[in-house]
Amino acid sequence: MRLQGKTAVVTGAGTGIGQAIALAFAKEGASVVVDYVGNASVAEETLNKISAMGGKSLGVAADVSNPDQVNRLIQQTLAAFGKLDIFVNNAGIEKKFAFVDYPLEEWQKIVAVNLTGAFLCSQAAARQMIAQGSGGRIINISSIHEDLAFPLNAAYSATKGGIRMLMRTIAVELAPHQITVNNIGPGAIYTPIDKDVESDAKLNDRILAEIPMGRWGKPEEVALLAVYLASEDAAYVTGSTHFIDGGMLRNAGSL
Repeated sequence: MRLQGKTAVVTGAGTGIGQAIALAFAKEGASVVVDYVGNASVAEETLNKISAMGGKSLGVAADVSNPDQVNRLIQQTLAAFGKLDIFVNNAGIEKKFAFVDYPLEEWQKIVAVNLTGAFLCSQAAARQMIAQGSGGRIINISSIHEDLAFPLNAAYSATKGGIRMLMRTIAVELAPHQITVNNIGPGAIYTPIDKDVESDAKLNDRILAEIPMGRWGKPEEVALLAVYLASEDAAYVTGSTHFIDGGMLRNAGSL
């Protein structure tokens, strides 16, 4: 098992890509802290699935945009498992508005969670990893929209572009401490939140037409990439975005 003996935190791990990463990490032997926001029931499915496979996990409620809650997330991780080896910034939100009508409060909320949250969590994780002296892994779940325009999603796209440069910058700063920092940039990944798209045949067909491989990606496929980046196999991999999109970004670039 590639992550045996490691401790990982995955933010927003109650559903979708975050849940898939948490489960894949546990399958590879890691103890996993499942971060969530809201009612504890949000994390129950992920925690129960990890328990069913004989893994170790802990659910922690923490808003990644709140510095005190981020610090508490780290402290509860240490109290339960004694160290921190891997931190995955997966928590994120998105809302669509025409740019000229974009409400300031929605912009601020998205920036707070998607970008400031990644900053706060990466900073807190890096401080702990440096103190431990044994290196570590920071992985951000970004998007193809860190590079590809996304009309009606100015705030989301801006935060993903910001995460790209945050990752590149801190990868250089943290490399002497043997801490790698990378982004995973998913394209169209099917999760339960996309059921409305699947039920709209025309919209679904339009999305599939933009993907050279002709299908949606699976959360489990993103999770396998996260496992690689978190493992010793990727000890010399840092400072890059690793797109997983069935060729969607390259197809858009050729139009």
